[in-house]
Amino acid sequence: MAEGHGRDRWTRLSVLCSLIANCNRDPKKGRAFKPSDFNPYEGKPEEAIEITPENIGSLKQVFLQRHGKGT
Repeated sequence: MAEGHGRDRWTRLSVLCSLIANCNRDPKKGRAFKPSDFNPYEGKPEEAIEITPENIGSLKQVFLQRHGKGT
């Protein structure tokens, strides 16, 4: 029951977070936020990546592409 309560609260909070973020974003600089962008219960868990000096450039490119700032 506790997990269901937590999921319900995060669902409601993530909708509010996306609303606030979309009200304050520049539409020319990327996509609109979705509630799932803020909800830790949604989506599949991703594998942890160890950050090293060799892969920091690749991680930066992936981050920028996901947030609509890549080339």
